[in-house]
Amino acid sequence: MQKVVVLNGSVVNYDHNIDWATLPGDVVTYDTTSEDQILERVAGAAVVITKEMPMPGAIIRQFPASIKMVCEAGTGYNNYDIAALKEKGIVLTNIPAYSTQRVAHTAIMLMLNLASTMQTQISMIAAGNHDNFSKHLMVSHEELNGKTLGVVGFGHIGQAIIKVAQAMDMKILVATRTPREDFNGIHFTTQAELFAQSDFISLNLPLNDTTHHLINAAVLKAMKPSAYLINTARGGLIDQAALITALQQHEIAGAGLDVQEVEPLPDDSPLFTLPNVIVTPHIGWRGLETRQRLLQMIHDNVAAYFNGQPINRVI
Repeated sequence: MQKVVVLNGSVVNYDHNIDWATLPGDVVTYDTTSEDQILERVAGAAVVITKEMPMPGAIIRQFPASIKMVCEAGTGYNNYDIAALKEKGIVLTNIPAYSTQRVAHTAIMLMLNLASTMQTQISMIAAGNHDNFSKHLMVSHEELNGKTLGVVGFGHIGQAIIKVAQAMDMKILVATRTPREDFNGIHFTTQAELFAQSDFISLNLPLNDTTHHLINAAVLKAMKPSAYLINTARGGLIDQAALITALQQHEIAGAGLDVQEVEPLPDDSPLFTLPNVIVTPHIGWRGLETRQRLLQMIHDNVAAYFNGQPINRVI
């Protein structure tokens, strides 16, 4: 029986509701693994499974010859040194589209809460301030219908967000690498036009050399002062320092961030206290049903590889 090693299983199984032992093979699971423990723990393994764990080339190049496949337990795989995997002839698989609906719903949730200034209303109640009830509504409260949603990226999640947004009668702009004709009420345009015209902007891109800090100080200044930025993809898409400055100076209206450039956020991050920001701890993929689906798809990846027909192969 071939050995399968899960290096940081607690990231997925933080509540002990996920059973890694259901995977095919001789499964060994570690809750966490430091970089200096990796090589010892993958000894004799045929398959290595990680979740958003940095796997630098210096480590991969020392992998034993037994390792034939690594599986990133998620959609993005920017944590792996691809060149090193290719040098070693190691197959990389990922888990696409396992969290599409949940991530899309997280983006919509952030939009609805920002439009209702919900974070401020909850803070007022927590402080014993009931002015919203006893006087009149003290905070802004906007409709989403009629507003323009700019979606950067047109993959599974971007399309799922659009489906819900259109049900709420939002206007849709999309910027994507592949030129497309308008259809189903969706207008495909440039990033520059999207940033300038959108009331809400949702980022739905992988993180790589071309998308790193896609949102920088210049882009933030080009957005409407009334616009909101939503990121449920990868934190590195945004220059976080530039975003904090823009939020503090009210260059944009606010931001909803399920991902941050550094995770977890430092305790002293201004993002925790800015009144025009909602931050959540990368919850888009963490629902129980989502993680159960993730486990099943990892199972399918490993089983398919053992059967000589790998699926969801990246390289």
